[in-house]
Amino acid sequence: MTGKTYQVIVRGRFAPLDAGQRAALLARADEHDVFAARFTEEGTVTYERSLLGFTFRCVVRATADDAEDVVTGRAEALAAAAVRGLGAGHGDLTSVATDLDSIKVRQRGR
Repeated sequence: MTGKTYQVIVRGRFAPLDAGQRAALLARADEHDVFAARFTEEGTVTYERSLLGFTFRCVVRATADDAEDVVTGRAEALAAAAVRGLGAGHGDLTSVATDLDSIKVRQRGR
């Protein structure tokens, strides 16, 4: 059975934060800025100091038969777990996935 690999971006909003959650997220904000963003199987969470929302980037492996909603569902579950790992809740998750097989890289002539 052949497989596919997808890069998925999940965007969401933080659930209402109490003072302790807000302080903990702000203390680690520099570790989660856009420069830390990586597409990995574990995924990475990035957010701005405003703490309004977050972005989660990950790589999801799937079978050729898996529909895109299965792939984004897996990514959203990973995102929810990652945000919980930061000590916060989440809401309003939206996802977009790119099948890596469909990306065509055109080399520039030298």
